[in-house]
Amino acid sequence: MDWEDRLDDWELELDLNAQLEGSDWVTLERAAASTGVSRAALRNWYRTGQVPSRLVDGPHGPQRLVPLALIATRAEASPRLRRSAERRIADEARLELILHRIDRLELRLAALEDRLPPDHEAS
Repeated sequence: MDWEDRLDDWELELDLNAQLEGSDWVTLERAAASTGVSRAALRNWYRTGQVPSRLVDGPHGPQRLVPLALIATRAEASPRLRRSAERRIADEARLELILHRIDRLELRLAALEDRLPPDHEAS
């Protein structure tokens, strides 16, 4: 790929971003990341007419776009996706709790180390 091709790709990407700026239409990748819906489910939804989609020119060829608000609404209505999101939130809460406990243990350890006599060497 030469510099001209790269410049053309970059210009196409900039044009696509400008078109989508402030728009509800997003790429499948962004819709999946934002809602937790798999790309396979998104493809199934637009192929079966459950959600609208459109093709636009992207930097690497045609790109499929879907309306993010509609995808989010469908995802919220799905019991399976809701349970998945609840598990993810619970996992994040557990992780935060563990990190908090580690911070407290580090503080206690530092306090204990401060109490050691200066001539004490760590083993």
